[in-house]
Amino acid sequence: MKGLSLKVGPLGENDRLLTILSEGSGISRLAIPGARKPKSRLGATSPFNLLDLHIVGKKDLKKVTQIKIIKSYGNLGKNIETLSAAQAISELILIMVGNEDPQKDLLKLVLMHLNRLNELHKTEFDSLEALAISVQSCIHLLALGGYCLPLQNCCHSGYKLIPPIGEWSWKCSFIPEEGFAIGKIPNASAELNPSELALLQRLLLEKVPIHSNGKLLGPKNVWLKLLRIVETWIETHLQKKIASLQMMREVIISNELNTK
Repeated sequence: MKGLSLKVGPLGENDRLLTILSEGSGISRLAIPGARKPKSRLGATSPFNLLDLHIVGKKDLKKVTQIKIIKSYGNLGKNIETLSAAQAISELILIMVGNEDPQKDLLKLVLMHLNRLNELHKTEFDSLEALAISVQSCIHLLALGGYCLPLQNCCHSGYKLIPPIGEWSWKCSFIPEEGFAIGKIPNASAELNPSELALLQRLLLEKVPIHSNGKLLGPKNVWLKLLRIVETWIETHLQKKIASLQMMREVIISNELNTK
């Protein structure tokens, strides 16, 4: 079995429990016998490694007898922003994907975003880029899992959501239970101007939105607003909070305060 390790925890006195995402089985939980013993050849397993596993057993908790690391995403742990973004991906997957539920395209999508986060440390690190990748990765995962943000049509009128760039009086309201409605709606969770809605819509595409000069589109306060929208959508429709997204928000805000 080839897959991505999402969680590694203790199992009994000497073993570890590995939670892995694979194309063929979705989420699998596997025992790693003796992994907690000193000098165990199976003891180095950690989250966010792409693994090739040899597994034995047919029922209940299967056992791992051999582990080969295909790729390690070791750079994720160098910064709390990238680690939080990766952990948010893991949390969201574990909420949406069932045990032994095959996921054809999910692993490929997750690895694409982990690669982007991992690559951030090869140049001067920018926490805003980590935030943008985090927001986009969640939007992609939600779309693949059937919980896509409805960004194409007004949830009240059915009209196309086409942001009139430059018309700053135009507003779009985010209603967590329904979607996005044109105009100012009382008690809406958030309001977006044309540029903010256009940026959010672009996140459905594969690439992170950037200027022609290579810089990320959108200022920090806008990305924090989009993060809040994603958090609220998840809480409303999946009935769960993603703790790592909250951590991401707190770190970004703290960094901003420390630089003032």
